[in-house]
Amino acid sequence: MLCHPVAVSARPDFAAVRAEFDLPAGFPPDVLAEAAAAEPSAAGRRDATDVALVTIDPPGSKDLDQALGVARRGTGFRVHYAIADLGAVVAPEGALDREVRRRGQTVYLPDGSVPLHPPVLSEGASSLLPDGPRPAVLWTVDLDADGEVVDVGLERALVRSLAQLDYAGVQADVDAGRVHPAIAALPELGPLRRAHAVRRGAIELELPEQEVLPDGAGGWTVRVRRRPPVESWNAEISLLTGMAAGAMMLDAGIGLLRTLPAAEDAALRDFARTAGELGFTVAPTVPAVAALLPGLPDTAPALALRRAATSLLRGAGYAAFGDGTAAPADPGHGGIGAPYAHVTAPLRRLVDRFGTEVCLAVAAGREPADWLRAALPELPSLMSASDATAAAVDRACVDRTEAALLAGRVGERFEVVVLRPSGPEGEPGEVYLAEPPVLARCAGPVAAGAQATVTLVEADPATGRISFAAGPT
Repeated sequence: MLCHPVAVSARPDFAAVRAEFDLPAGFPPDVLAEAAAAEPSAAGRRDATDVALVTIDPPGSKDLDQALGVARRGTGFRVHYAIADLGAVVAPEGALDREVRRRGQTVYLPDGSVPLHPPVLSEGASSLLPDGPRPAVLWTVDLDADGEVVDVGLERALVRSLAQLDYAGVQADVDAGRVHPAIAALPELGPLRRAHAVRRGAIELELPEQEVLPDGAGGWTVRVRRRPPVESWNAEISLLTGMAAGAMMLDAGIGLLRTLPAAEDAALRDFARTAGELGFTVAPTVPAVAALLPGLPDTAPALALRRAATSLLRGAGYAAFGDGTAAPADPGHGGIGAPYAHVTAPLRRLVDRFGTEVCLAVAAGREPADWLRAALPELPSLMSASDATAAAVDRACVDRTEAALLAGRVGERFEVVVLRPSGPEGEPGEVYLAEPPVLARCAGPVAAGAQATVTLVEADPATGRISFAAGPT
């Protein structure tokens, strides 16, 4: 008999996840003291408090990296993007700098984050909260009527955020035909930039994004997060800035790119073959795949095809260059369709502070500082290690919550969508259960894109292991 959704209050052990990955519980005293004493100077900054800006983040966020303004400029657009200025308060090679290099990035768990910087900075002095003038690095990007970049500038500035908004609220405003004046042109520019992404050959998977949330009964549950159009538009502004930074670094011959190799011909042919087996037609080229993915329907075969597209996005890394080290032969990012650098989230990601300092030097026509040049070659390994840890922690939290939700239901039958088929040597396939939303391995013969009835054979909250089996019970 098939199962039906059952209300279960899951209580996964996130403390065990913190211990397993040796996540720090706090900051050393010398780091806290240095952070508390940090005070950015207003000297030499442009007073840009007249520029209309707002932040758009999840509700309750305090570590606000970016403030955004999007307005019409003649027949085109002007984007102002203010970024928290960590370079002004983190002393190179000081106690705080050494600690954040060790951490690499903020690690998020459902019951609280492990921040990159002490909260006195990340949620206080350096956050772009709407409570008065704040130091920032201000990017100004002018675009034409088609959304193409025509000019880029950046400088240190004092800015003022007018409001702290969230995605759902802004989306509701847009749907109602109103929008905050600071982002009045975002509903026009956002879709233009999304169209540019497709033309660039950006490969965006749009797979279900799981998140762990309180269930209202003292426990936790897993839900699929639906990204509203406003969030996608906001992401396009961040990508626009990161691409501008990447181009600036390549022109100057120094910097640090986020890279991902272009999909190989063999992988594209495999994807086109899989698409055909699932009922879709696509040429084995990057532009064709980039155009196909955004328009896929919400069906089991389409979900399996999105999963298959992950094979096109492999080999992500970081590439530092300058001082005798050449830029990579392929400097692009296959998921974005252009060279790209992280510069928009310095409160939460180590590399952005350094990338921003490179761009500030280039924009001012001066050589990057010696400490900055010395740091660049060390950053790829630091960021790759922290990326791996953050991804593993996130997966562990989701897996253990999923397993806790399904614990006690071993032996029940479920309807699932098959994302990956089982292999010829008995390798398990991968299936997706919609309620609760669970990704798991499945033994036995299963075909990609099909809906299947499977049996839950394991759900271990202590390890997060979940497995199903196909075939008759």
